[in-house]
Amino acid sequence: MVDSARLTDIETRPAGLAVSLRAVTKVYDSGVSALGPLDLDVGQGEFVSLLGPSGCGKSTALRLIAGLSAPSSGSVGVANHTGRAGRGIGFVFQEPTLMPWTDVRENVRLPLKLAHMPAAEANARVKDALAQVGLTEFEGAYPRELSGGMKMRVSLARALVTDPDILLMDEPFAALDEITRFRLNNDLLSLWRRLRKTIIFVTHSVFESVYLSQRVIVMSARPGRIHAEFRIDPCGPRDEDFRTSAAYAGYCRTVSKALAPSYPGQPG
Repeated sequence: MVDSARLTDIETRPAGLAVSLRAVTKVYDSGVSALGPLDLDVGQGEFVSLLGPSGCGKSTALRLIAGLSAPSSGSVGVANHTGRAGRGIGFVFQEPTLMPWTDVRENVRLPLKLAHMPAAEANARVKDALAQVGLTEFEGAYPRELSGGMKMRVSLARALVTDPDILLMDEPFAALDEITRFRLNNDLLSLWRRLRKTIIFVTHSVFESVYLSQRVIVMSARPGRIHAEFRIDPCGPRDEDFRTSAAYAGYCRTVSKALAPSYPGQPG
């Protein structure tokens, strides 16, 4: 990491921002340049998708925002609007990474246990998080007893249980069948409307990004930069009518065309 790399709370940036990246790069010890320079602002309560080919730095960007990795140069700013200790970030990974030896309730409780939260408050938070994702009846089940979609719901509940301001999601539905993926897309949108968390969602799917997001960021091949940006403004609600509408199809065609140059041999 070079001296110009900074990881800060947002203080001098414009009001209303949840995340602000400025001239961010990431070069790994192997010499691989994974990201940047990247400039990106995400507003409070906004739903943004990062879309691009494998290896373009989408997941790297999430890890930098989460503070799991440091930028090689540039600055990563994350707002703390609540004044609570910590960065107020929840992270949902592509794999649920549940502890197989304990039940759903204890898997969701884990972040609170690590934070030494009093039992009564932790119990209430776990109960609320499970209700948010529709798993109240399965709190005593073990991971081996759950479907893939239910395991991902547990992972989402574990991210929500700390009541984060920002939710980072790294291809959480990529391994699921289409029907389950559609259902979880709808449930995630419902959660976002109720809770108004800031969500940054990584995906390889044009269709998923257009359906979920207020804004789609198309990234170039490595080192990842912003190649194009689209605001998605459906005339009505995001529902099955939107998914089958001419407007949705038009957005998908436009985003796909912008994404094509990131794949070798594809026309621009």
